[in-house]
Amino acid sequence: MKKTSLSTDRLHLVLMLVLTFSTGVIDAVGYLGLDRVFTGNMTGNVVLLGMAFAGGSDLPVLRPALALVFFMVGAAIAGRLLRRAPEGWSGRTTIALAAVAGVMVALAVVTALVDVAGDETLGSITTSALGLVMGIQAATAKRLKVAEITTVVVTSTITGLASDSRIAGGKSPFWVRRTAAIALILAGAVAGAAALKIDLWAGIALSAVLTCIVTVIGQVRSRRDSRATLADVYR
Repeated sequence: MKKTSLSTDRLHLVLMLVLTFSTGVIDAVGYLGLDRVFTGNMTGNVVLLGMAFAGGSDLPVLRPALALVFFMVGAAIAGRLLRRAPEGWSGRTTIALAAVAGVMVALAVVTALVDVAGDETLGSITTSALGLVMGIQAATAKRLKVAEITTVVVTSTITGLASDSRIAGGKSPFWVRRTAAIALILAGAVAGAAALKIDLWAGIALSAVLTCIVTVIGQVRSRRDSRATLADVYR
């Protein structure tokens, strides 16, 4: 009986969709549990800041601003790390996502032991750290070049789904992955909101576990592909 498995490109798509779900979880945790801060969707923070600067009542400024800055720092760090990396998944991809998972695990432990939501400074540090790792995640996903999947935003995905649809006269390319990305970030937000009923740490821990799984699977496949390539060379 012939053994079948996902192609590497298809596996990368699945892994990035898992991270898209994870982003929904983290954004729900940040917005609902940490004073209305988006740590993955930076468009939301820019809009919040704009409304706050225009005099919007009771809108947060410091945490969205810090999340935005640290997201950019995280993206810059990942960009520097991956600049000389080969195409596809590499050891540096694993390092980047392992760093994301490690920080999330640390944050889950801290938030389980300390009431960061009730402390202005600790809350700001938490949202900044989440913004940092989501920036790393987004830049790493961008480097993998999985078409139509950014893991942190679905506005362009929704636009593409509608504008390229058969109703609009198009051929609906990538409609399955586009729909999946939208559904998964929504499902992640639902899961994140539900996790807050347990405690703040639960949603962060869920995202940490998912990121760990993605990192391990991606690394294992990368090493398997490398061995297969070497075997073909020496065959």
